[in-house]
Amino acid sequence: MVHLKSPPFEGKANAELIKLLSEKFKTPKTNIKIKSGIASRQEIVEIIAN
Repeated sequence: MVHLKSPPFEGKANAELIKLLSEKFKTPKTNIKIKSGIASRQEIVEIIAN
């Protein structure tokens, strides 16, 4: 579970989530995609391995 500080407006929370996962898994942000739930509290995320 991840708690974000950014508001869920204009994609800011989703951008923060992608940045956080990018840093955690040491992969470029372009390798992380939100597959579903982009407008909900729960997302399904795909991380492409290098």
